[in-house]
Amino acid sequence: MIKSIVHLDLDTFFVSVERLVNTELEGKPVIIGGTSDRGVVASCSYESRKFGVHAGMPMKMARMMCRDAIIVRGDMELYSNYSHTVTDIIAERAPMYEKASIDEHYIDVTGMDRFFGLLQWTQELRQAIIKNTGLPISFGLSVNKTVSKIATGEAKPNGELFVQQDAVKPFLSPLSIRKIPMIGEKTYRLLRSMGIVTIDTLSQMPVEMLQRVMGKNGIVVWEKANGIDRTAVHPYHEAKSVSTENTFEQDSIDIVRMKEILVKMVEKVSYELRDKQKLTSCVTVKIRYSNFDTHTLQKQVPYTAFDHVLIPVVKELFDRLYQRRMLIRLIGVRFSSLITGTPQLNMFEDSTEMINLYQALDRMRDKYGRKIVRRGVACEKVGE
Repeated sequence: MIKSIVHLDLDTFFVSVERLVNTELEGKPVIIGGTSDRGVVASCSYESRKFGVHAGMPMKMARMMCRDAIIVRGDMELYSNYSHTVTDIIAERAPMYEKASIDEHYIDVTGMDRFFGLLQWTQELRQAIIKNTGLPISFGLSVNKTVSKIATGEAKPNGELFVQQDAVKPFLSPLSIRKIPMIGEKTYRLLRSMGIVTIDTLSQMPVEMLQRVMGKNGIVVWEKANGIDRTAVHPYHEAKSVSTENTFEQDSIDIVRMKEILVKMVEKVSYELRDKQKLTSCVTVKIRYSNFDTHTLQKQVPYTAFDHVLIPVVKELFDRLYQRRMLIRLIGVRFSSLITGTPQLNMFEDSTEMINLYQALDRMRDKYGRKIVRRGVACEKVGE
């Protein structure tokens, strides 16, 4: 059966939310991120992109390139709330959807054409999102995730594009290879050095050659260039989580030691999040007393995977949860409501040095093991 996949993407999401709050930002070059020169661009408006500004760029450079830009410190909690609202609207209507990131979703509508016109159904969903949130959103509708995502990019800003099966090759052929998901700057330069500029040229390359040059990724890139993508839409479940627990050999009331262990837990689990390119928006702390009574407390947080953001939340929840002054048998931490993304979403608060520090520490953990580097407090009095 030919698949029918919708890709929905909120246009310049952070900027669009800020414009809902402050209409004076409409039509002006806006940059979201850390407001100091050491900060990083998290998002930018189309008006600022004309000057070469892009996400991930040092704020100092962005200021130089677009001197009239309005710099706004981001509000991740606000963006997370709007993201949840959009997801709720989709969940009410879609048979199966995947939340791919804070601002994009995939929907598998295969077979629905027996009951609805797929284009009309998707248009009505888009209009419902716009009406209920005021946010601009674009969509691509086609035979798989890759073509739909590329179609969305071509439909922007605030547009829609339906690419039927027999139109996939003509649609893809003239486009730049940059349009293919997973082709970053390094891969782009490599393919350009081989004389490959358009998707059409890439699609006609011998797949064996691409495999020799790029390994397994060469096969995937060739398939995408030929409009082939067998990746399924993975149903989104808020309950998805990562967690860890510690059961004490002897029941304890040593709160200082417990907080040290909690720090170690957060470091462990947040590293797992970053390793899997996931972000959490729900933190839960668990306590089991010596009489086996178990209590949990959770808190919604802006999407993140940074230790230094999550540790204070976990400590706060523990302090609120531990009220009975009884011996404790077990403590645990769980991060849930996961989405795909990177901690760069927290660039409003953190400098390039902070981002680079996390990347360097994670590379060390990847190479030498998770326990190679920790905060000092997490190493004290902990038997590892």
